[in-house]
Amino acid sequence: MGKGNYLMESDEEALRLDLKTDEKAVERQAIWAGIRPGMRVADLGCGAGKTTYILNKLSQPGGITVGVDISEARISYAHEHYNNDGIEFRCNDIRDPLDELGMFDFIWVRFVLEYYRTDSYEIVKNISKILKPGGILCLVDLDYNCLSHFGLSLKLERTVTGIMKQLEEKADFDPYVGRKLYSYLYDLGFQDIDVDVTSHHIIFGELKDIDAFNWIKKVEVAPKKIGFQFEDYEGGYEEFQKEFEGFFRNPRRFTYTPLISCRGRKPL
Repeated sequence: MGKGNYLMESDEEALRLDLKTDEKAVERQAIWAGIRPGMRVADLGCGAGKTTYILNKLSQPGGITVGVDISEARISYAHEHYNNDGIEFRCNDIRDPLDELGMFDFIWVRFVLEYYRTDSYEIVKNISKILKPGGILCLVDLDYNCLSHFGLSLKLERTVTGIMKQLEEKADFDPYVGRKLYSYLYDLGFQDIDVDVTSHHIIFGELKDIDAFNWIKKVEVAPKKIGFQFEDYEGGYEEFQKEFEGFFRNPRRFTYTPLISCRGRKPL
């Protein structure tokens, strides 16, 4: 994917990001990372702005939070839905110099690096330049992303695996970035590094509407972006989509995704 392109771009992407963001989970992760009242916070890759709003609440009283996203459409959505005192939204590419944003006490990067397989370390290096000495950088991302299901037919499993492999090759997507986060901070000389491993998705039993919307949107948008050929399905994408949705709505299905959070402190 070229510079400025985003794998999951669609007219409903801001809504998808908004709906799937669990406020309590974000609060737990940010408190674990060390967010405190009065901090100047950057939410890089802020998407729909919901995480920015949550982080801003945690930095009160006295905190300021800047939400940054590459998409003007999502920044517009964030302004409309999550504008509040102490919040600023900016449209920037985190691969570019970010000096104009100023310096921060706490930088949050959640579900962003997975979209930049070849550039993810350089991105972390770049954003660390706007972190104050002694400030905290928290990286949160998935490992084995979209690949942990039980109950798939052999054909469906082969196709899902094939999609993810081509996403790596053609869209620079990284299903395994979560396991790399610790080494990134280590190599940059961060101190007091800590890691937390938990689950993001645990889906079993009756399917929730939010999970249905999120996952079905994933299999609708991402394969089309890379022109994936559904060779195992005579009916192409439509036949694949029907089987995947049937699997995913079956309460027997089990799906989970590991979540890895890594925090570190920039040396004084």
